[in-house]
Amino acid sequence: MLISIPNVLSKAQVAECRQLMDVAEWVDGNVTSGHQSALAKNNMQLPESSPVARQIGDLIQDALGQNLLFISAALPLKVFPPLFNRYLGGQGFGKHVDNAIRHLRGTNFRIRSDLSATLFLSEPDDYDGGELTIEDVYGEQKVKLPAGHMVLYPSTSLHHVTPVTRGARVCSFFWLQSMVRDDGQRTLLYQLDRSIQQLGIDRGHQDAEVISLTGVYHNLLRRWADS
Repeated sequence: MLISIPNVLSKAQVAECRQLMDVAEWVDGNVTSGHQSALAKNNMQLPESSPVARQIGDLIQDALGQNLLFISAALPLKVFPPLFNRYLGGQGFGKHVDNAIRHLRGTNFRIRSDLSATLFLSEPDDYDGGELTIEDVYGEQKVKLPAGHMVLYPSTSLHHVTPVTRGARVCSFFWLQSMVRDDGQRTLLYQLDRSIQQLGIDRGHQDAEVISLTGVYHNLLRRWADS
């Protein structure tokens, strides 16, 4: 399932993040690449140890913890601390699949990458190119969202970033391990949850059918989830 999540960060928060990032030190993006990605990757990145990266990463994780659409779609168990990249001057990222296991350097923290996320920190009109292109069963999906919006998609997907030919594309990217490993099961739970929420608005949350379907949702989650 590929889903866009609007307004993860407000415009004011994006402006604050960019002010910090634009004066920070950037390094070659291959510092976090696996073997396959290193052959295709051409961008810049904030070092994982950068105080700016940690400060903005904490802001993003706090925002995600309050975003009901993200929680419903991802059912997050563990989130890898957000990283940050920048593309300009023809830089891009060729076709690749994200590593199955992500390890945080210098710690014992590791996750299985079930979902990948890109949070846009540049407005679409600020750069040409830079589309995140994700392959799924319906073909290629091209994603270029307003600043503060995020796309969430299965980490098993082949994807690439087209070369940026004008301006700079600045994003946060990270991975997460879901309580529900299977994408099909996670999609069904998301669709059921959204339908229950809408029925609750239409009929009231104490409606008998709403209560019954809520029970179905939690029993399916109980069957499929790891915690």
